[in-house]
Amino acid sequence: MGYLPTTTIASTLTMIQKQELILPAIQREYVWKPGQITRLFDSLMRGYPIGSFLSWKVEPDTVRQFRFYGFMKDYNELTNRHNPGVDVVAGQSAVAVLDGQQRLTSLNIGLRGSYASRRKWGRYGDPGAYPARRLYLHAGREAEHNDDGLVYDFRFHTSEALAAMDESERRYWFPVHRVYEAEQPFDVFGLASQAGLGNEQMVGKRLGQLWQVLHGDNLVNFYQETEQDIERVLDIFIRVNSGGTVLSYSDLLLSVATAQWKERDAREAVHGLVDRLNATDPGFNISKDLVLKAGLLLADVSDFSFKVKNFTAENMALLDEHWDRIAESLEVATGLLADFGLSESTLTADSVLIPLAYYVHRRGLTQKYREAPAESGDRLAMKRWVLRSLVASGVWGSGLDSLLRDLRDGLRTHGDREFPVAELERRMAARGKPLQATPDRIEELLARNYGSRGTFALLATIFDHVDTRNVHHVDHVYPAALLSRKALRSAGVPEQDLARVEAMRDQLPNLQLLEGLLNISKSDSDPASWAGSYFATGSDLEAYRARNLLPVLPSSADDFERFFNERRAMLAAALSRVLGAVESH
Repeated sequence: MGYLPTTTIASTLTMIQKQELILPAIQREYVWKPGQITRLFDSLMRGYPIGSFLSWKVEPDTVRQFRFYGFMKDYNELTNRHNPGVDVVAGQSAVAVLDGQQRLTSLNIGLRGSYASRRKWGRYGDPGAYPARRLYLHAGREAEHNDDGLVYDFRFHTSEALAAMDESERRYWFPVHRVYEAEQPFDVFGLASQAGLGNEQMVGKRLGQLWQVLHGDNLVNFYQETEQDIERVLDIFIRVNSGGTVLSYSDLLLSVATAQWKERDAREAVHGLVDRLNATDPGFNISKDLVLKAGLLLADVSDFSFKVKNFTAENMALLDEHWDRIAESLEVATGLLADFGLSESTLTADSVLIPLAYYVHRRGLTQKYREAPAESGDRLAMKRWVLRSLVASGVWGSGLDSLLRDLRDGLRTHGDREFPVAELERRMAARGKPLQATPDRIEELLARNYGSRGTFALLATIFDHVDTRNVHHVDHVYPAALLSRKALRSAGVPEQDLARVEAMRDQLPNLQLLEGLLNISKSDSDPASWAGSYFATGSDLEAYRARNLLPVLPSSADDFERFFNERRAMLAAALSRVLGAVESH
């Protein structure tokens, strides 16, 4: 291992373009934001060092054991986040970058490509909300005052944003890729002349300085590893990357799986599945770490923890063989979570997905299970268990692998025909993770606030009748707008009680689950007035109150505290019943 001769940024990007520099599968994907790219270019212009790079000379025999990828050029947050695959010609060696991918990719995007991220207020998933932007340098002045201390004004602009600028401002913004493409230093002065700025000394100086940084200065310094021992290379890779975004063992697993799977590209398979799971309406944030752990567990690998010793060829072959069915089981299980009303904003522990997927996998269930009338009782039992596990304290925290192992054993021995709630709860209690709640825990839950991620699961646990397949909102019974300090003062609430009553406004006793359209119709009406106008008969109103554990509805802010205390007592009794409250010891 030793240092290679230093070279220029332009020469390095030419190597990337020719795929003479590539990425091993152990590399994570590109994660830098536009602000990080502009800071990198500012550092280059100011003569700051940008760090050395680490590469691995991969000999032909080793090349055949792994997959490799190219560098990102046109990044799109929606449609192009995954690096393209690269086929190394048989019999040829390769040079793979172990450290410096984010910096080199940023240079490649800034000088040769584009960056497309969601515009402010743009709709998620709408392609039009992710416009491509190219990097520009304002050559006529320094950057405006900024918290990052940037001197040079590099920014990503869309062509539409530039066109909307006043001509006197627009002509100072020079596309950085044009400077990169200039073959000789005097070519950049032609760019200034074309913009009518040939006589402005500052413009020529800045453009010339950028050309020199890209083409003239030897700023790229590679330290190259030549050993072919993959364990040594992985160890080096982990160590050099520990200072940035920490490398997860799932990255290593992906690299080994990608090398050993025969039927598919593991990296594409895993990333594709993660994207599909997270696209499940109304949207989730499932990680590849969870997907890979679930895959090992569903394949019945005995030890599914992320340790290098578990990434054997035998385990990878097992995962490869069963991947299609594993992926389908995870998609069905994620759909079930959506049916239970959960989403990225309300699912407080993604790990609950794993035992659900194992049950689905064990029984060979498909998407039809989610709608089958004969399975409605089984789905309800599963839903209640999921929600209670999310409400209970610390179930999916420490000791997760041991818990998952026990749950898998319980599902394997008792889950052939129905979801074995009693057996799972017995095993959870034996691990000190009971689903029953102590009185102290119930007091904590009663203080749960509006906006908390766990509030939906808590309300759905209490109000079992709610069909969570329909969109429901966590809603204030007595509208928050009518409980402002001004409204409370107007209602005659004493000044010393204002803070206390205002805090009660957002706590569980003033919350309910309402279907989206019903919530919209309710708006900011006081509960008594809204209910009186919405429900056609007194019996309908009483049924609504009974379903939602509502005492007499308040018609004004001065009735609120009475209502709150009465409903709090009703919810406490309900929680004790559904959570099987036990005395604390």
